[in-house]
Amino acid sequence: QVQLVESGGGLVQAGGSLRLSCAASGRTFSSYAMGWFRQAPGEERALVAGISRSGGKTYYAESVKGRFTTSRDNAKNTLYLQMNSLKPEDTAVYYCAAKAAYSDSPVLAGIMYEYWGQGTQVTVSS
Repeated sequence: QVQLVESGGGLVQAGGSLRLSCAASGRTFSSYAMGWFRQAPGEERALVAGISRSGGKTYYAESVKGRFTTSRDNAKNTLYLQMNSLKPEDTAVYYCAAKAAYSDSPVLAGIMYEYWGQGTQVTVSS
């Protein structure tokens, strides 16, 4: 079992930055591939970024590539999402998710993720 708790969301002006954190319980955090998803009102939840167990491999959606960076600290059981140059269209609830992984690759399919956080709201004003 893994419990995930996101933090760091809030209201920011366009062009600003936020850093989200996802704290994971348990002692096997390094066994999980992790992902960041977001869901805006009226839209489906979508993958924003994924990171492999070691943190050595990452994936980004085209819409955030070059602006967002995901990283992890396995010693601290924490996942991060650094969001720069934020746009109003980045407004959404952001979720972190975990998937037990046997290979060191990001997991891209949301349906594969086993554990989810409660979400944190990010609002970008124009």
